[in-house]
Amino acid sequence: MNTDLITAATHATIHAEKPFPQIVGMLIEAGVEFYHVDYLALQKTFYSGAGVFVSTPIPLEGLPSVAADFDAEALRANILDSQQNGQSWRDFTLRAMRGGVQGYFAFLRGQRVTYFGRQGDQHTEWFPGAKT
Repeated sequence: MNTDLITAATHATIHAEKPFPQIVGMLIEAGVEFYHVDYLALQKTFYSGAGVFVSTPIPLEGLPSVAADFDAEALRANILDSQQNGQSWRDFTLRAMRGGVQGYFAFLRGQRVTYFGRQGDQHTEWFPGAKT
């Protein structure tokens, strides 16, 4: 995997420099098959199909605790706001954590993201335009 490209994609995400589809393109080019965002550990882990992985911190300050209850409706509204209005990843993260999202897996080849809460709740969202 190309760790320089993964680091650049992570930086671009945190600093709202590129939209999600461009970030996905960078990660695919870097050899990433899927990645895990862990809001409790404040880190992202990127995985290749060959089992190689790279972890990066989530260096955002002032984040709330992850709410105890998972709010799927709030999550869907948060996702829609990002898709339609280009919400920053920081704002998405704040809303997700307040809505009980402890983390998610983004499956680039599978074109979907599965979000999960502290009690095992989950929601899967397909990438816009994905063949489901």
